[in-house]
Amino acid sequence: MLTKRLITFFALAPLSVAVMAFEGGSPQAGKEKAAACAGCHGADGNSTSGEFPNLAGQHASYLYEQLRLFKSGERKSPIMQAQAANLSDQDMKDLAAYFSSQIMQVGSASKALVDQGERLFRGGIPAKGVPACTGCHGPAGLGNPPAKYPRISGQNAPYLAEELRAYRAGERGDYPLGRTMQDVAAELTNEQIKALASFLSGLHLGKLSRKAH
Repeated sequence: MLTKRLITFFALAPLSVAVMAFEGGSPQAGKEKAAACAGCHGADGNSTSGEFPNLAGQHASYLYEQLRLFKSGERKSPIMQAQAANLSDQDMKDLAAYFSSQIMQVGSASKALVDQGERLFRGGIPAKGVPACTGCHGPAGLGNPPAKYPRISGQNAPYLAEELRAYRAGERGDYPLGRTMQDVAAELTNEQIKALASFLSGLHLGKLSRKAH
């Protein structure tokens, strides 16, 4: 039996989950172009598989930047590089505007992993020089649109864990934010990655949804 309780954190990121204006992008045009994305990310940007990221509610600035990096090959992903290859700059702006305008369906954190995941998220690992995630992604995990730091709260745990392992292995390309994440993930163990991904999956709007097991 699953139970949920909400824990309100004291600090909230100074960001709104309302749609961020994105210059030059049309949500309506993006919706029409998003059919090719639905198989992995869902028609509204909420993936039906935990292996793929939710795009709904993600910052348009981040989505546009990642599509640009996939297209150029600076960020590595055979699937996404192929998908982005024929996108125009306007296509990328429209898709970013559309998915950012949707509402992310958040998950729940495992009760058994919450404490470890929260310690990593809020405090990092000082002894190993691993910074807290809050420094870039904010105390509620809502990211920083001007800096193109993504929202990570509410994201699918399997996807987050896979990405952290890939960054640790140096498999995500040589671009500025990628190098930052490679340095952060380098010292994380598989157990710590699992705990952090679970915690983030249940974090949304400064609250935490837990499942008991």
